[in-house]
Amino acid sequence: MIGLRKNEQDAIIHVVKDLLGKMKRREIFKATVAAALGVSNAAEAQQTTGWAAIVDGLAVYQSETDLSGGGAFSVDRQFLRAGALYRSPEGASFGVLASFGRFSYDFNSIGSALWGDVRDIRLSAPIRFGVGEHAKVLISPSVRWDYENDASASDGVTYGVFAGVSWEVSDTLEIGPAFGAFSQLGSNDLDLFPALLVSWDMAPRWNLSTGTGLGASQGPGVTLSYQATDRTRISFIARSEKSRFRLDNAGLAPGGVGEDTSVPVVLSLVYTPNPGASVSAFAGAELDGRLNLENTAGTLVSSQSYDVAPILGLSFRFMF
Repeated sequence: MIGLRKNEQDAIIHVVKDLLGKMKRREIFKATVAAALGVSNAAEAQQTTGWAAIVDGLAVYQSETDLSGGGAFSVDRQFLRAGALYRSPEGASFGVLASFGRFSYDFNSIGSALWGDVRDIRLSAPIRFGVGEHAKVLISPSVRWDYENDASASDGVTYGVFAGVSWEVSDTLEIGPAFGAFSQLGSNDLDLFPALLVSWDMAPRWNLSTGTGLGASQGPGVTLSYQATDRTRISFIARSEKSRFRLDNAGLAPGGVGEDTSVPVVLSLVYTPNPGASVSAFAGAELDGRLNLENTAGTLVSSQSYDVAPILGLSFRFMF
């Protein structure tokens, strides 16, 4: 460095290295929190080590759509989640997250009404740690209670785990296998499904990733994101959803199980005003939708497909 003494050069180099080290630790924490929550690496955190609190919410409106057996229905879905995550100085993290969701089904006629409002309560404990220099392990056990309003919560309990391992193949690609194993309402069989953990910076400002996200029911979906500005991101998201819940003792299948499956596809706009907050709006459609109704013996009582259903939604996330 021209014009500087040796001790001055050493002091400047030391400050720069210290600054870069802090920046690197901050980015590692952001990625760790994001993976533990099942969101993309765009999720931000405000601290390097120690505890980080999170509060996020989601509201989705599915407009009225026709059923193949006659009639039509619409749904309002709301989720609220809160919890805390801890990152150790060594880079491992763990936490506890609790969420409450409500699905408000509105069938347009009494004859077509399969069920009423449904509650979705979840408790999870994500754990994330490194193995060697390039591998990361994610284990997230969870318990869920899914039940119609007048049913017993204990009759709608299921449990399971989502786990996977990913490798840092390069500076732009992290990839690895994962799986989900969950008990099922109305069945003694486990619901097993494979998944893929991916975070790929495929081009400047472009990222392809997988993540579960708030309210997701069937493991990672696929997200293609474009970082339009430092604070604005545009994403195309597709995933498979399957919600099963215990029914009350009235209706067409007293004490049975209701099921709603679909493939939602949306375009979202995310605004991040600061590192600890984000809000988003999205619009799209639910494809390949189907409502199933099973009695207490597990026999299929009704199975109806529904037309493409437009959806609109808002979400927010605060981390501090």
